Order: sequence, then structure tokens, then C-alpha cells
Amino acid sequence: MTITQNRRTFLASSLGLVIAVSLPLRGRAQSGAALAFQADGTDAALAPNAFIRVAEDDTVTVIIKHIEMGQGPMTGLSTLVAEEMDADWSQMRAESAPADEEKYKNTLFGLQGTGGSTAMANSYIQMRKAGAAARAMLVQAAAEEWGVDASTITIANGVLTSGDKTSTFGPLAAKAAMLTPPEDPPVKDPQDFVLIGKDRPKLDSLAKSNGTAIFTMDMDLPDMEYVVVRHAPMLGGTVASYDDTAALNVPGVTAVRQIPQGIAVYATSTYAALTGRNALTVEWDTSAAETRTSTQMMDDFAGLATTGDQLLAEEAGDIDATLANAAQVIETEFRFPYLAHAPMEPLDAVIQVKDGSAETWGGYQFPGFDRQAVAGNLGLPVENVKLNVMLAGGSFGRRAQASAQIGNETGAIAKAAGRDGAWKLIWTREDDLAGGYYRPMTVHKMRGGIDAEGNIIGWHDVVVNQSIMAGGPMEQMMTDGKDPTSYEGSVNMPYDLANLRVNWVRAESAVPVLWWRSVGHSHTGYATEVFLDQLLEAAGKDPVQGRLDLLKGDMGRDRAVLEKVAEMAGWDGARVKGDKGYGIALHESFNTYVAQIAEVQDVGGFPKVTKVWCAVDCGVAVNPNVIRAQIEGGIGFGLGTVLFNGLTLGEGGVVQDLNFDTYRMIRINEMPSVEVEIITSDADPTGIGEPGTPPIGPAVANAWRALTGTNVTTLPFTTTAGA
Repeated sequence: MTITQNRRTFLASSLGLVIAVSLPLRGRAQSGAALAFQADGTDAALAPNAFIRVAEDDTVTVIIKHIEMGQGPMTGLSTLVAEEMDADWSQMRAESAPADEEKYKNTLFGLQGTGGSTAMANSYIQMRKAGAAARAMLVQAAAEEWGVDASTITIANGVLTSGDKTSTFGPLAAKAAMLTPPEDPPVKDPQDFVLIGKDRPKLDSLAKSNGTAIFTMDMDLPDMEYVVVRHAPMLGGTVASYDDTAALNVPGVTAVRQIPQGIAVYATSTYAALTGRNALTVEWDTSAAETRTSTQMMDDFAGLATTGDQLLAEEAGDIDATLANAAQVIETEFRFPYLAHAPMEPLDAVIQVKDGSAETWGGYQFPGFDRQAVAGNLGLPVENVKLNVMLAGGSFGRRAQASAQIGNETGAIAKAAGRDGAWKLIWTREDDLAGGYYRPMTVHKMRGGIDAEGNIIGWHDVVVNQSIMAGGPMEQMMTDGKDPTSYEGSVNMPYDLANLRVNWVRAESAVPVLWWRSVGHSHTGYATEVFLDQLLEAAGKDPVQGRLDLLKGDMGRDRAVLEKVAEMAGWDGARVKGDKGYGIALHESFNTYVAQIAEVQDVGGFPKVTKVWCAVDCGVAVNPNVIRAQIEGGIGFGLGTVLFNGLTLGEGGVVQDLNFDTYRMIRINEMPSVEVEIITSDADPTGIGEPGTPPIGPAVANAWRALTGTNVTTLPFTTTAGA
């Protein structure tokens, strides 16, 4: 199967109105949008970053600049357009945008990319303006066609009406395309929303359910070779020497070539490529590799909490004097292992090189980086590389690499071939789990002070981990040598703590690290909420009321989700009821506020989570169905991780967990019942793909401590509570 779409066929297939959205210089701060169209195939008047297509068959196609990996941007962004156009939901279609940094940039990043739960946040006004402009142009076209005043025309469910005259979008699209688009069209008052705030089926669900959705692994080009790469078993290792004699004798293997990432095996089938790779004999150079075990590394990181260079992330009051004079000081050290993302679809990509240009297909989360990597490897101008963004079977950050791991490897296998051709690069599950780019191993060394009246008066947190941003293009986002993603969530907490200090210590390792679902919040949410619960318990405080009492005066949204989840769970102050323990956690990430209460049982010395209540405030709920799904998914993802997951490096730094037998996922019978309440809000939408994950771990840990007296400070739970 070949999937291609050049600019000419893209425009020709629209058969009607094509609208491009761009932010004029004077309106970018307000996220206003001006519009231009490309009905005749010429360049748009402005450099666009998103498109709407209205075809003669009445379909409205939204070109989605954010990769669809299950989190719902195709549905969410299309809802915004449909709302402002007054389209019928059955008309709506969505397609992934190709790589183009100018047309499709994330307005919060300044480059094309998906991450940080920003898809809706950066597109809310922009895409509504696009829909409003399309509506205005259709109305004007109808007014001219019918000879009526535009003010007499209404639109509902995709039908324009004025008196006895009616039309759907399609017949008016060509005429509308000839009109001058409005520069700054008004958008609806939220009280007039018809689609926003209502459950709608996801646009990509049917195709994914019936098997017609196309992922990179489904692609097949004429005369395409299949390629797998033998990587070093220890991270940072390189090839010292290799013998490919046995590999070349495998039927179907066409070539074995060394590339910077390892030894690439080319073949006529995936089976032949894998068989050939298994037949390779490789000696590895470990001089630059990480050869410590993960246990040794964790102990070293813990030592850095005392001996390392502590950079100040946040400070208030006099923490040293406060702790010295506290009636009680509690100290806890939290340890978090490396975590793999383990999406259901491992990394893969297809590349075709022909006549001095290249085209590639893959689940690219930051497509500009991968496009540049392909171009750089092949020695081509970037404009000679077309990159198509495919549906991705999950990611959780795995595909969001500034280092362009897959783009570089794809370019390298094409370069090594030294000719025109087509190749599919395939990573197995083992490749993916051993391939690095993990959530950083982290240590939190915490101290808290309580006075004689039971008040929390001091808080000190030293965070030790590697930097994700350092050493790459994201390093420019660091300030004074500090990587905010390493400790986000441990600073700017909602609690009124007069004496507080948060320090960060940067650790070093050859293990490459990367954003993982909720990034720094994935460990800071656990450390801060479990430690706070410890302090409240030691002070004899109710964990819900104690948090409410600590909230700063302007933390109304934190207060709302906390009060709502307590109401949902029928909280009465009892941490244990019969054979069940109850724990709570509150955490804000990506400007979304989440509170969760977990109900836990002790089954053979290990927690079984039976019920989770969750309250969430993510601003305007564009599609409540997607929000609930993302919260439920985030809870399952986070729960399985805290209970079972930790990436282990064995002797010599060799990765031990290579598949789901040891790096195991939560199973369906282990998934708790989840009840989600969405707080009604008129604030602009914020992220939802990640914020459901941070609170589940501490909620379960706090319930487990209440039930058993065991405080789980080293994750996963299997290391403390037993398998």
C-alpha cells in the first residue's frame, strides 16, 4: 500500500473551499487569526499553520497539526471548527498535517510539535476563528447567490437557510473560495455552543476498530526492503567489530551495513531481517557506555542529594532555622526508577529516496526535528524531504525526541544503502524497551517540620536526576543551568508553606532520558503528595481538610476539585473502613487541576485498587467523552507503572527488561472502577492527555499506608509491598 499526497493532489482533492489559518503579527499575542485560501493552487497570502477544506460533497476536513496517538486531537480540534461553522458532526473529517514548521507550528512551542498537553490549549481560539471565517465566507456566498442580505441567513446542522432558500456547504464552496476572507471573524458566545461541551464519537475510532486505519507498520512500497538494526545492549555502547558471514547466508537478507547506531540488516521480509540480525556476531565498545547497574546508579544519585551541587529552584522564608526549631522533623527519601514508555506500537518508519529527494512516513511527534535529521543524513536540503505524519499507536512522550532518534536512524539506513530505493525500519518490542530515552531515574530527599500545635512549618525537597533538556536544542529553555522539567510540580505548589526550599541536583549518565507522560510531575506528584500526607498524619490532621486548610487563598480551582472528589467518595475522615484503605492526592499539571481518591484492599500483601474517584478542572470541556477517556487511561497508565514498572540495568549496564513478561502492564482485572466528574468552567481549555497520571500513585500509596502502615518510598510497589 502506498500512501502519498503531494501539494497538487491535496489541493485538487478539495474540490471546493480551502482555508488556511495564520496569526497576523499584530494579533499573535491574542491568538487571533487571519485567513487566506489556496483554491487555485497558488501560495497563500499568509504563511498558514492549519487548514480547513470544504468539499462539494459537503464534507469538512480539518488538517490536524498535532499527531493523533490516541489522545483525541482529531476529534477535539474538529469540534472547534464544526462548532463555529454550525456544521453537522457527520460532515466532519480529519487528516494529519505533514511536516511544515511554519504552517503547522504549535503556537506555544514556536515549532511543529505535540506534547505538554498543549494541543487544545494552543488551538482553541485559533481553530474557532478558522471555523468562523469559513462560516462567514459560506454565508456571503449564499447571500450573493440568493440575492439576500447576509444577516437573514442562518446555519444549523450544516444547512444554510434564508426564507425558502436552503443549501448545504458543498454547492457554495467554489463560490466562497473566490471571496476575500474576513481578517478577524467573531466567534460564538459560549452560551450558544451546540457541539462544544457535548459527547461526540471520536473521528478516528471506527477506522481503528475495523482495521482500516493506516499506521506506519501497514505501509508497503514497491520493491521496499525491511531493515532492523542491532543496537548495543548497554546504553551508550558502539560497535567495535562485527562478523556478518552467517547473517548474509540467511535467505532473504540482501545486505548488512554498519551505521552510527549499530549494524543494519536489510532483507526482503521482516522475518529474514530479524533472522539475519540474530546471526550477527558483534563486539561492543563500552568506553562511553553506562556500565553501572541501576541499583548502583540509584545509590549514587541518592548520595548526590547530600554531596551534589544543589541549584535553587524555589525558596521562601528561613527553612534551616525553621527545621532546627521544629517540634518534630520528618525525613523521607523517595526513589523512582527509569521508566520506558512502552507504547503498543514500537518505533518504525518508512523512507523512499528518489532523484535527489526523500519522502518518509512515521509517527513523528516533533516532525521538524526528524525531517532535519533525514535531510542531514542524506545531505539533502530540508525542502527536498517530505515528511508525512502517520497515526501513532501510543507514545506517552516516546516519539517526542529533539534528538530525532528514528529520523536519524531512518536517514542512516538510506544513506548506507547508497542508492535510490525504499526501506521500512522496524523496531521490535525488545528494541524499544532497550533503546533508551526513559523517564529519568530520580531521588527526592525530603524534610518537613511540624510545630507543637501540629502545623506544618517547614518543607525542604532536594531533587536529583538527569536533565532532559541539556545538550540538545531544548537547552535554550533552561535558565541558569536549571531544567524546569526535572522538578516541575515540586515548585509553585498550591499550599501555603511559609518556609520552603526546593533544590535540584543534576546527575550524569550515558542513559538517554526523555519526557514521559506528565514528565516531572510523574515523580514530583508522588513525592510531594505522599510526603504531605505523612506530615498531616503525624500532625493528627484529616488528609482532606488538612489540604483544604493549607491551600492558598487564590487556589480556588484546587479547592473545587478537592471538595468535589471528597463529595464523590463520601469522604467522612475515615482512612480505613473494614478491609479497605482510602488515600487522596491533589496535583495540578499543564494548567489542569486533578484530585483523586483511591480505595485499596490488601490481597496477599499487595495492593488491589478497587475504586478511584476523580475530579478534574481542565477549563471548557470541549468533548467530555474524550476527557473521561483520557483520565481513565491516565489512571490505568499511572497505576500500572507505580505498581509494577521499573527499567532495570544489570551487570555491565545491560538492559534487563526486554518485553512485557518483566516490564509488565496492568491487566484488565487489575483496573479499578473509575468515576470521573468534570468541573464546569468557562476558562480556556487546558491539557488532558497527561494530568490524570500524577495523582493516582500517591493516592494509592496514601491508602496503602493507611491500611497497612507501610510507606512505599521506593517504586515500583513490587520492591516494597511484595509481588
